[in-house]
Formats: sequence, structure tokens, C-alpha cells
Amino acid sequence: MGLQPLEFSDCYLDSPWFRERIRAHEAELERTNKFIKELIKDGKNLIAATKSLSAAQRKFAHSLRDFKFEFIGDAETDDERCIDASLREFSNFLKNLEEQREIMALSVTETLIKPLEKFRKEQLGAVKEEKKKFDKETEKNYSLIDKHLNLSAKKKDSHLQEADLQVEQNRQHFYELSLEYVCKLQEIQERKKFEFVEPMLSFFQGMFTFYHQGHELSKDFNHYKMELQINIQNTRNRFEGTRSEVEELMNKIRQNPKDHKRVSQFTAEGYLYVQEKRPAPFGSSWVKHYCMFRKAAQKFNMIPFEHRSGGKLGDGEVFFLKECTKRHTDSIDRRFCFDIEAADRCSIVLIEPSSQDRKEVHSWIRQDSQFSENVSVQWKHENGGA
Repeated sequence: MGLQPLEFSDCYLDSPWFRERIRAHEAELERTNKFIKELIKDGKNLIAATKSLSAAQRKFAHSLRDFKFEFIGDAETDDERCIDASLREFSNFLKNLEEQREIMALSVTETLIKPLEKFRKEQLGAVKEEKKKFDKETEKNYSLIDKHLNLSAKKKDSHLQEADLQVEQNRQHFYELSLEYVCKLQEIQERKKFEFVEPMLSFFQGMFTFYHQGHELSKDFNHYKMELQINIQNTRNRFEGTRSEVEELMNKIRQNPKDHKRVSQFTAEGYLYVQEKRPAPFGSSWVKHYCMFRKAAQKFNMIPFEHRSGGKLGDGEVFFLKECTKRHTDSIDRRFCFDIEAADRCSIVLIEPSSQDRKEVHSWIRQDSQFSENVSVQWKHENGGA
């Protein structure tokens, strides 16, 4: 059952049941006040969350815009160009969407938060002030009546008449204030039906506008989306079509890498370890270098490189070979070592990673008259290099 109506005629009786009905109306308004206060708080949190979401979406859009695909080869296909441009299109879509969300967030403050705060402070606040006056006048009225009843009959008639007049005047003032308070209670119960709900309608209208704008953006994006799906499918089909060929080529190279070595300007290339002497008592250390040898020019390049330190290239060194001699194990406590002498620098001691391909390397060493017959240089070739 809802609230019972407050009758103006009951103000003159001021019965216990009338007071109960007033308290019920006051409790309902207090509940409404707390609800609006909590709703305003939730609305502000909603705005903050919307702004956080918008900031995250904008950052995501910014990341999409800044990323660029790197394609293999010198030229891109039309499909690859469209796929590369797609991230910027996605970024622009999110940017436009967030502009509409920002408009919606700003409208929430104007259409929902401020009207509700105004209603709570001005209308519900006015009822609270009327209640204070009503309670104060109630206390004054009934205190005066109690005092009046305690007057002695032996008092002078003029004094008694003056007291009667004062009670009657105060009672009339109390009735007037009671009527105004009852009127205010009933007025606020009716006013909240539209002054409270109307801002909610405006809030949802703004939300519907945002969703409509998002729908329109989606419709505009639909044509591009369909074209992009075709580009993606074409790229996928090419991938599926060439994957088996790539795997077949990989297996051929795996079975016989020497027959599929890449064309190189170098006679041999790969990793060797160069001996670097350090001050006593540390002895010497072996530093890995990527070495490249061009037999026709007797040109030797070596670049320090360590995979485990992030793959940073060191400063390279180039010189011309004069002689390469195998180092026997009786002169050094390492296998696969050899010395090389350059035209313009001191000799270098190198160590081979393994003994593989020794016979193959022997063949081109013997063909070079500048190399000793006892030379045996082993290269660990990259990409199947000799």
C-alpha cells in the first residue's frame, strides 16, 4: 500500500494518525533523498569510468595507428597494402567513436547530474527547512498550551484574557504553518515524478544517440570491412597454397644442404674463434667472430658477434692473407686450431668449432699455391655455405 493522503482538515485536529501519516511522508522523502544522492555518486563514477574507457580506447587506437607491417620482399601486393592500411582504418574508427562517447559523457553531467543535484538541494532541501519550522512550532504550541493549563483561576481576569488571546494567536499560527507544511509534502511527492524522471529520460536519450552514432559509423565501415575480408582471405589462400611448397623446399635443404647453398661472393664464411691474449694471470680467451674469405683476392673479413649477448655486432676487421698453417695439438691445448698471417698485421690463432667438412675445405686450400700443404681449415658454414 502506498502513502496515505494528507488532508488539510486534519491539520486542525492534529490527531496521532495524522502525525503518523506525516512521518510516513517524511520517511519516503528521506529515502528519496538518499537514493538521489547515491544515484548522483554512481553517475559521477559512470562518467569517470566512461572517461577511463575512452582514454584506453584512444590509446589502443594510437597503438594501431603507429604499427606498420613489414613485408618480405621489395614490393607489396595490393592485398598486403590493404592489410597494412587496415590498422589505420581501425584506429580512425575508434577515434570517431570515442569523439561521440566524449559528447555523451559531457551530456551526462548537464542532463542528469546537475538537474538531480538541483532537485535534491532546492526541493528536498526546502522540505527539510519546512520540517524544522513545523517541529519548532509544534514544540512551541504545545508547550504554551501546557503552560496555559497550569494558570491559576485566581489570576486577574485581564491576565487570563491576555493568556487566552496569546494561546489562540499561537494556535492559528500553528495551523497556518501546518497547512503550508502539508501542502509542501504533497507538492514534493508530485513534483519528484517529473523532476526526477525527466533527467533520466534525457540521460537515456543521450545514450541512445551515442549508440545510434556508433551504428552509423559501423554502417559506413561495413563496405571497407567486406573488402578487407576479401584481402585477408586472398592472403590466407596464398599462404595455404605455398606452405606445402615451402615445406618441401625446406626438407630438400635439410636432406642435403650443400646442394642448395645460397650464392655468395665469398669462397667460405662462418664462425671461428679468435684467440685474444689477456694480461697475466688471466691467460687467453677465445672470442667468436663471423669470418668471410674471398679466395681470389685473398681477402679475409672477421666481425665479433655473440648470440647470447643480444646479437650486437662488433667492429669488423679486414686484411689480406699471406699464409694459413695448421696448429698441432702438441703446441696448443685445443683441437682444430690454425694460424693465419696477414700482410699488414701479426699472426692470429683461430679455432674451428668442429671437424666437419675438413676434406671439402682441404680441396680449395690445396688449389691455392700460397697455402701450405699441411693446412687444414674447417669452417662452420651459415646457410649451407662452403
